[in-house]
Amino acid sequence: MKLSEEIEIDSPPIFDLNNRVRVTKVIRNDGTFPGKDKGDKLAEPGAVGYVIGIGTYLQRAYIYSVHFLDSNCVVGCLSRELELAEDRPLPVDEDDW
Repeated sequence: MKLSEEIEIDSPPIFDLNNRVRVTKVIRNDGTFPGKDKGDKLAEPGAVGYVIGIGTYLQRAYIYSVHFLDSNCVVGCLSRELELAEDRPLPVDEDDW
């Protein structure tokens, strides 16, 4: 895992506990996920989960523990791999106004 030069933990975490988040890229096992081979896919882009923990990595970056309900897996993700998954309002037909 290559980190940017920025020291992310100098600022507050981008995501909070219980935030609903979506994965923006394939998340692969870096060798720290038990029961899976290194390089195995852990989450696909678009997978939605909830932040259940926030830790740090190498005193530089936040690691968000995300519980993906569909797979019932908890995966550590960097902020650059996630986005908020806000519920989008349903489109309203003009006739319903």
